[in-house]
Amino acid sequence: MARNHRRSLIFFFVLSLLALTFSPSLGSLGTEKKIKSAIFFSPKLVMNPGSVSNSYLFDIDFPRGHIGLKSFDAQVVDEAGKPVPLHETYLHHWIVEPYYVRKGSKLPQQEMFRNHGFQRQDPRSSLGSSSDIILVKNGGLCRGAVLRHYFGSGSETRKTSTYIPDPYAVEIDNPEERPEGYEFKWLLNIHAIDTRGAEDKTGCIECLCDLYNVTIDEYGRAIGPGYKGGLYCCYDKTQCRVKSGFDNGEKTRTLFLKYTVRWVDWDNTVLPAKIYILDVTDSWKKTEGSIGDGQEHHCHVEYEVKPCKTNGDGCIDVKKKSLMMPFNGYIVYSVAHQHAGGIGAALYRENGEGICTSIPKYGNGVEPGNEAGYIVGMSSCYPADPVKVDYGETFTLEVNYSNVVGHTGVMGLFYIVVSQQLPEPESSLPNLFQAPASSVSFLAFLAVTVVVAVVVLISAVIYRRQNREDGYQSLST
Repeated sequence: MARNHRRSLIFFFVLSLLALTFSPSLGSLGTEKKIKSAIFFSPKLVMNPGSVSNSYLFDIDFPRGHIGLKSFDAQVVDEAGKPVPLHETYLHHWIVEPYYVRKGSKLPQQEMFRNHGFQRQDPRSSLGSSSDIILVKNGGLCRGAVLRHYFGSGSETRKTSTYIPDPYAVEIDNPEERPEGYEFKWLLNIHAIDTRGAEDKTGCIECLCDLYNVTIDEYGRAIGPGYKGGLYCCYDKTQCRVKSGFDNGEKTRTLFLKYTVRWVDWDNTVLPAKIYILDVTDSWKKTEGSIGDGQEHHCHVEYEVKPCKTNGDGCIDVKKKSLMMPFNGYIVYSVAHQHAGGIGAALYRENGEGICTSIPKYGNGVEPGNEAGYIVGMSSCYPADPVKVDYGETFTLEVNYSNVVGHTGVMGLFYIVVSQQLPEPESSLPNLFQAPASSVSFLAFLAVTVVVAVVVLISAVIYRRQNREDGYQSLST
């Protein structure tokens, strides 16, 4: 009886050790071992030298169901799946935006804008007014006709991390929030400019109106004389000027946006996070004595950088904007978006405390991902301790461009991902088990080794004692 009792105690001790070994590991890993990944391709883009495609593609391929988005990465490829360099096809931007559509709606994608009366206005400004379509917007700050998407990037897309750190993710298609009778879909906007044979590649990608021979925008509105270049002049189906004699007809090619989505199935181990987009051109101003975000945010998205009067290292255009944060939460990820000429952007508190500085990486070669003269990546910020933000707190966004030469149609956007809660602290566990996920596998191996050694030792002791109690003698005695 005593022997059985000792065995039970030892067995319980071993199980306890195993529980201590593995339970903390699972808690530390969170969602990382649950991440799924899939690669998709957009509908085709037919491009010719100098041509522009700025298409809105509805109901694109995307993971379905109640999920948590972890990242969205993309690049332009040809029919063989080979990456296309920026000096041949410039990726001005891509954005993805979710929406609900009424079940059974037969509205053809290509007719959607026209049938909803969008001919002479920006379709994005009234897309959600249709009873057949309900837009799902990001957290803010600019959520009107522009900057309401979830993920977006430009030429920097290949070397910019969009990964949202564990255990956070952007919640998608919560069935409790889905309107009755509607389905969850995704919209993809791709703005690409073919610069093969262009007279002025830089002018084409900066959308200089003279190179496109454009005087009205795509909705039939006259472009003002002070507008030299930007989105109004390089809309879908416009043509940038190519060199005389460059053979256009034989250089038609089909391209695709190849995009990789990473996600997790939604469960209680995932902490929801929201995406906010800040724009340095935002017209919002804090009212004297106000502690709220009552004023409307009119975001112009793009602006012109005029050349400095004296050349030199001091030729830097600095644009700043103070914005009030309409939420309580914790910033867990942030990154800026700039165009060629950009030299960095920063977000900081009123007292000067830095939150994130995002710096562009320029290429120095010809291969895709390293194209000389183009921004091929932006540094992302992953704070070791999530940045606490209080409702009503004012942040300053600063965007810097070199203005040795002028630039048109530049952007100064800042993406931040905010969670309203932090993971529960694991204070009851030893410090050994508070290690980052990268070292969990080593710690698990070490712990298992220790447990196995303890089990072997205990088994040997039991065996010796059991032999003696049963009347057997050791061979060495």
